[in-house]
Amino acid sequence: MSESEKGEEVAGAADSPPLGDNRQPIVSVLGHVDHGKTSILDYVRSLGMDRQASVMAREAGGITQHIGATEVPADLLNEACKEMMGGRKFKSPGLLFIDTPGHHSFTSLRNRGGALADIAILVVDLMEGLQPQTIESLNILRKQKTPFVVAANKIDRLHGWMCERGRSFTESFADQRPDVQEYFEEKWWKLLGQFSEHEFNIERYDQLRDFTKSVAVVPCSAKEGEGLQDLLAISIGLAERFLEDRLRDTLGPAEGTVLEMKDERGLGKTIDVILYRGELKKGDRITLVSQDGPFQTHIKGMFQPRGMSEMRDAGDRWDSVDFIKAASGVKISGPGLENVLAGTSLRLSNSVEELTNAEALAWEEAKISFETDEEGVVLKSDTLGGLEALAFELKKLDVPIRLATIGQVNKRDLLTAQNAKDPLHRIILAFSTSAVNEIGESLRAEDSPVKLLEGEIIYHIIERLEEWNEETMRRIEEASREALVYPGKILIMQDHIFRRSNPAVVGIRVLAGRIHVGQYLMKEDGTSIGRVKSLRSGEDSMKQATQGEEVACAIRGATVGRGIDEQDVLLVDVPESHARRLKKLEMTAQEEEVLEQLIALHRKQDHFWGR
Repeated sequence: MSESEKGEEVAGAADSPPLGDNRQPIVSVLGHVDHGKTSILDYVRSLGMDRQASVMAREAGGITQHIGATEVPADLLNEACKEMMGGRKFKSPGLLFIDTPGHHSFTSLRNRGGALADIAILVVDLMEGLQPQTIESLNILRKQKTPFVVAANKIDRLHGWMCERGRSFTESFADQRPDVQEYFEEKWWKLLGQFSEHEFNIERYDQLRDFTKSVAVVPCSAKEGEGLQDLLAISIGLAERFLEDRLRDTLGPAEGTVLEMKDERGLGKTIDVILYRGELKKGDRITLVSQDGPFQTHIKGMFQPRGMSEMRDAGDRWDSVDFIKAASGVKISGPGLENVLAGTSLRLSNSVEELTNAEALAWEEAKISFETDEEGVVLKSDTLGGLEALAFELKKLDVPIRLATIGQVNKRDLLTAQNAKDPLHRIILAFSTSAVNEIGESLRAEDSPVKLLEGEIIYHIIERLEEWNEETMRRIEEASREALVYPGKILIMQDHIFRRSNPAVVGIRVLAGRIHVGQYLMKEDGTSIGRVKSLRSGEDSMKQATQGEEVACAIRGATVGRGIDEQDVLLVDVPESHARRLKKLEMTAQEEEVLEQLIALHRKQDHFWGR
């Protein structure tokens, strides 16, 4: 396929009549730590650098960095992707990259259509393949049905690969030595297999004919700037072709998603918002979502970072703006913002009709969108989206949820978990949040009756939950084994009579199973003998002796020479209720054999014994 044909394939309906005022697609970049998310965003931010008089004095048409977002205008994109596009132009006015910490924030950023992002770029290190955060990102993308492109990053790390900034992958691949191409193919097939394990079909973008059946993969080097024009072109092309209605949905009352609430020096309480529909201006009334439902406030001020200041480190370098239009990012100040829930919506509410509609939608958002059970674990997260993502993973494991709320772990959470009937439910899963001081100290104490699992990655929390479940079940089973009377068989050894009665003390060898202090003994003909008073090995007292051990055993109620004698074989008698429970537990072959012998003896007297 020629470069011009590829441009036509990607641009799709670019020659068709314009559809009106499309907003730019919103893109989120996801992936495992150190796989290159930041490098790709750095490349995007670098596109406009040559057109800027200085960092603090940006020219019109350069990169615009809003709150939590980086906006790249269409003329820069067209310039960067001109080889891929073959002279064609994008319809979109630009691209808005959501600048977030990654998959966690992506989970939280939603609008009424699902994910806030229209399209995602999933960054994968070609050398390392799928890692825990990559898999978690895939699960999020699948759940929220967000179209995405895979950036197979770090091709520069392939031994012998020669990079050239600004060059497309297809051109680069053709210029590599045959042995380097073979090395790439080896890594490619391994990556394809890993995606297949998670039920995703992937295909190299330059070989893909149907973008609805497979996920496009763009091999690239964010560090060297190779293949990134391909990545941008494919991302925009997919959004323009398959999301036309969504990108055209800009009319009507303003709607946006709250990224986070901050206390900003000189501004007070503020919220960072991505506006994806409509327009906002100073003085507008808005409806926001709190844990208790909707609340109204007004926009006192709107701000964007001055010049090329990084959004998360702008300090007091803020420019006031009077008006903003979708899709864009903005910092808003106003009264009562400390109650807002991150990841929920902002809606314009100037008229009675707008207010009524906004309140109804806000009530829906304030509700947890999954059912809780009468018995189950406790969930906490810093956002509603985080709770939903965690609940989604637990549902796949059939783990019930008793309580799920936003904020720090508090006393109510502790008491709820502590009162769970099932020991496996005495646990609190805290995603991207922590426990309040005194509760945290209590939960982290060694004797805490409740387990606290904290983490920033859902995948890791789930992994640790499964490990904890296994360990807890093992401890429960061990405790159950201690309480249960397990079958055992012993031999009274020759020349090991230490005392003949009151109590009889004899040397024994455990032939099978175990023997425990307090258990009753019987002969192989069913005759009751007495009860184990004590067990000793040398000078040491023992509670239990197991198969193969030789110990001294004191038997209350037995007399040597009258009932028992040297070389006699005795059985540990098992209560009938214990016999029923033992059948459901895992035992050694020897224990099972002794239990069957005991059942047979008791059924001579009671045909239904142990049934």
